[in-house]
Amino acid sequence: MPTGDWLRRLAADRDRLDRGSTAQRVADVLRDHITEGTFPPGTRLNEETLRSALGVSRNTLREAFRLLAHDGLLTHELNRGVFVRTLSVADIRDLYLMRRMLEGAAIRVPVALDQVLPQAGSAVVAAEEAAARGHWSDVAAADVAFHQALADLAGSPRVSEATRRLLAESQLAFQMVSDQMVSDRRRLHEPCVAANRDLHRLLSAGRIAEAATVLEETLTGAERRLLAAYPSSLTKSSAQAH
Repeated sequence: MPTGDWLRRLAADRDRLDRGSTAQRVADVLRDHITEGTFPPGTRLNEETLRSALGVSRNTLREAFRLLAHDGLLTHELNRGVFVRTLSVADIRDLYLMRRMLEGAAIRVPVALDQVLPQAGSAVVAAEEAAARGHWSDVAAADVAFHQALADLAGSPRVSEATRRLLAESQLAFQMVSDQMVSDRRRLHEPCVAANRDLHRLLSAGRIAEAATVLEETLTGAERRLLAAYPSSLTKSSAQAH
């Protein structure tokens, strides 16, 4: 194909790049609001309201919805609209299975250890400071940052991206129990503070095998606490489905 032909064809696709980048930015904004609890699980997202608030086109917003659905954060219901996803007990178990596999593999072969340790250490400090203030939502956010850092140990963009999606999806489950008493939220998140401190200490000392064992125990414990705190209606419906 002559050079002029493919240059013209590429130039004709320039507007597609603009639309794609805008949709990704919109998806990023909505993702933050979803994981922070602005839109709790089960919330119907009104297309017109969001389009007006964000100042974007209908097509851009729908593409952002598609991206978030691909990440497991939204679900499309026929003739009803787009909803923030509500995770089942089976979803939670599968999420933690995947996290154990990905983070466990990354921590056992930490090719990016030197680059990632400062990031993980900052997350440990942030969690400790938030716990001292009793800000358990901030502890949860710091825990996400810490476990993202563990995945980044692999030095693999694919592992990091897959874990980012899993962690965002996991936040939907925590949103289901976020309205409970402070004592319940503390019981859910406080153990992560000491566990992550221990993990960072072991990694800093090069004690990789011990760190991998602690990680397995940490994720298993977090899964159990989350399932124990999960709304009984969802727990029962999951049991009935089996």
